[in-house]
Amino acid sequence: MDIRLDRPIVFVDLETTGLNPSYDRIVEITVIKVHPDGSEEQRTVRINPEMPIPAAATSVHGITDEDVVNQPPFSRYAKNLLAFLDGSDLAGFNAIRFDLPMLRAEFARVGVRFDLEGRNVVDPMAIFHQMEPRDLAAAYKRYCGKAMDNAHTSLGDVKAAMEILEAQLKDHPELGSSMESLHAFCHPRQPDWLDDEGKVVLTDEGPALGFGKHRGRLVKDIAELDADYLDWILYGNFTEQVKQAVRQGRSS
Repeated sequence: MDIRLDRPIVFVDLETTGLNPSYDRIVEITVIKVHPDGSEEQRTVRINPEMPIPAAATSVHGITDEDVVNQPPFSRYAKNLLAFLDGSDLAGFNAIRFDLPMLRAEFARVGVRFDLEGRNVVDPMAIFHQMEPRDLAAAYKRYCGKAMDNAHTSLGDVKAAMEILEAQLKDHPELGSSMESLHAFCHPRQPDWLDDEGKVVLTDEGPALGFGKHRGRLVKDIAELDADYLDWILYGNFTEQVKQAVRQGRSS
């Protein structure tokens, strides 16, 4: 590597059951340690998350419940992993916002302190986003080939959005030209979702919640354990799709 290293740097990537560190769990870890002399150590392990892996997560990383059912839980790896990371700086794509918070949460759940203090943390995604901004002006330059003269005025911004969409349709014919096809692209839906947001998902045992403190739990079980939570959904700011799926699950 061209980076000048005074101590090892460990690149980290996690595959998980979802995106919420307070609820979701790790199902696979890969770490590559690069030493100042250029030598590398690589380790990859599968982990039993001790919870079902949602279909939406499997569609991303391809790991199923069957793949990890006989694997050890995170607690079995924690001590050796902490030793592997000790004395090293850290790196990973989206590591600052995702991988490291998830890893810290997993360590905390098994009573192990994972401290980032004193470490350098490098995130190629953060560099990418700062070096190549993903705002309206950048999109206008990319698709329309010119700079915006009146950015941050409502008229200028809305006209730029129209021009960008027009250019995207030409650049990416696979998008289609109908509103239905564009909507589907902007709102990808997993096959087990019962609504457009995945708030309620279909399992072999019936509808289950796909979010919140009862995520993964069958709606019919929540009706017995915490009926007020379902009432909060039914009378709250949720789409009619979500409410109908909850009604269906509660009566099943």
